Amino acid sequence: MVESGARAADENTDPRTGIKSSARRLLVKLGADGLTLDAVAGESGLAVADVQAVFPHRDDLLTALVVDAYNESGAAMEQADRAAGDAGASAGARLLAATRALRRWSFDNPAEFTLIYGSPVPGYHAPQDTVPPASRTPAVLAGIVRAGLEAGELTPPRRAVPGPPLLRPEAVELFGGLPEAPFADVIERGIVLWSSLIGLLVFQVFSRTHDSVRDESAFFDFAVAVAAEGIGLVVPLGGESTSV
Repeated sequence: MVESGARAADENTDPRTGIKSSARRLLVKLGADGLTLDAVAGESGLAVADVQAVFPHRDDLLTALVVDAYNESGAAMEQADRAAGDAGASAGARLLAATRALRRWSFDNPAEFTLIYGSPVPGYHAPQDTVPPASRTPAVLAGIVRAGLEAGELTPPRRAVPGPPLLRPEAVELFGGLPEAPFADVIERGIVLWSSLIGLLVFQVFSRTHDSVRDESAFFDFAVAVAAEGIGLVVPLGGESTSV
């Protein structure tokens, strides 16, 4: 029997990489619910025992896929932000570049996007190992907002968050410290921006906006600009938009 090109290519890689490649193909075909070690063994042409030798349990394999998805999407944002920064872009332009990169990755990898931002996989609880990779996306956003703050590009908010900060220490550490007034609540506002971004992507990747707007890529840019207004950051519009 002639093997598929994808499966044959897997044989030329190390077992861990080949098994993950097979699992990613199954994610596209079956979703995370259909991801079992038996199914992955069949897809990869390996014995189940060989798969178990690398990933003893399904959850070990899921964790590896989750970590890869967060790392790949975070790296896409980091690369786009770095390129925009090297070109002398404003914080608002950097934000647009980084969020566009995440959007492209999300549309190019809908199964992986669903794995990390869709409905939880029944019976799976992500371990602590997934936290650092998952933090790469908010870290990019935090770095851009911090750069805008230090460059004097943020407009003070008209309404401050009442009472003491609503933050965990980890969020303050990720941002690099708690800013002083009138930007003392910019981290909370940044979290609103982050959650708005992911919600927007969920709507677009799962086709919730296609029957409401005529140009989804332009709407994405507009929505990012509107969300950025909440932290006092101006996102320049009118340039080249995403192609999806």
